[in-house]
Amino acid sequence: MYNKKTTIDQMGQEVTHRYPPETIISLVPSQTEFLFSLGLESKIVGITKFCIHPKTLVKHKKRIGGTKNFKPDAIARLQPDLIVGNKEENEEQGIRTLKNQFPVWMSDISTLSDAYAMMQQVGAITGKEAEAKLIVDRIKECFQSLEIKKRKTALYFIWREPYMLAAGDTFINDIMLLAGYDNLLVSEKRYPALEADALKAYAPECVLLSSEPFPFTEKHFEQFSLMFPTAEIKIVDGEMFSWYGSRLLQAPAYLQTLI
Repeated sequence: MYNKKTTIDQMGQEVTHRYPPETIISLVPSQTEFLFSLGLESKIVGITKFCIHPKTLVKHKKRIGGTKNFKPDAIARLQPDLIVGNKEENEEQGIRTLKNQFPVWMSDISTLSDAYAMMQQVGAITGKEAEAKLIVDRIKECFQSLEIKKRKTALYFIWREPYMLAAGDTFINDIMLLAGYDNLLVSEKRYPALEADALKAYAPECVLLSSEPFPFTEKHFEQFSLMFPTAEIKIVDGEMFSWYGSRLLQAPAYLQTLI
């Protein structure tokens, strides 16, 4: 008989699972990368089609669909001891279905502090507390080294047609603040869709066009230059602003190049 562990996830739900888990499925790309960083490669049995890091290792794992349209049958065949998901990235109904069969631990992340807590808690539920602490401590050191010369107002676009942006109460907003960008939509919630005429009135100093989920490129500069003629327009690496696992080890150095 194996040991069991009961914990409370970041949504306040009780989760009882085999400890340490021998078979893990991750439903979130940034958390998948973190699980690999903890040294759990042999335990990870299933990931989503969007889990792309670490590139040399994810190619050997079973794909169980997307983050929002994962396949319960494919998951059931893998018989996971633990499934790791996220409130924002996974559909509520799909998670409910999985919880009827398997232990599902959910993260809920809006700030860098939430990300640290997630990593420490995932370390605890997988028997990798020491490894998780090392990663979190290193990320904290990296962020402490950021040097902001001047704060700038900004808008952060994640989608086109319709225009969707990262507003307040998002992890992206927290990273923007740490990088010296004052989000002009901080009083809005989550990811509002706004018309061009409404956006023009904000007159940001910087327009940040994310590489994901919509793949903005320089070919989109003209339409934004017309909308914001005085703004500095940049393509930014979406992973560095929105991935809340071990990718954060690389984020501060990248953000410093923008600053």
